[in-house]
Amino acid sequence: MTTTAVTGLEELKALAGKDLGHTDWLQIDQDRVDTFATATDDHQWIHVDPERAATGPFGGTIAHGYLTLALLIPLTGELLDVSGVRMSLNYGLEKVRFPAPVPVGAKIRLLGRVASAEDVAGDGVQLTVDFTVEIEDSAKPACVARAVYRHYT
Repeated sequence: MTTTAVTGLEELKALAGKDLGHTDWLQIDQDRVDTFATATDDHQWIHVDPERAATGPFGGTIAHGYLTLALLIPLTGELLDVSGVRMSLNYGLEKVRFPAPVPVGAKIRLLGRVASAEDVAGDGVQLTVDFTVEIEDSAKPACVARAVYRHYT
């Protein structure tokens, strides 16, 4: 893993079309899934009941799709370090899909590619990034998302 470091809006804009590489692998454990279930009040058995889930469609518990999506936040920090701006914010998502479940115990990593970087009002740059969350030893990704961020000086 190599973090791309940029300073200021001009360097951000120069990232358009660039591959950000991938993060290190992150293992998803039952404690993380249970904590997410508590935080979101989503205690569906496929996520939090290992005994019942063992006989279910996935052969064990799986991470919530939205947990996988939420992990974009810390994992993006491994791909891109932005300095020289006053404020950065998550502006939203344009598209999200969950092609494959993440079994508890599996390892995931994030791949990123900057789709575009455009000026926005208020001395800012809007960065649109295509993300793929891979599952180790899986042909299908766990998540494919297009995220939008804004950075202001």
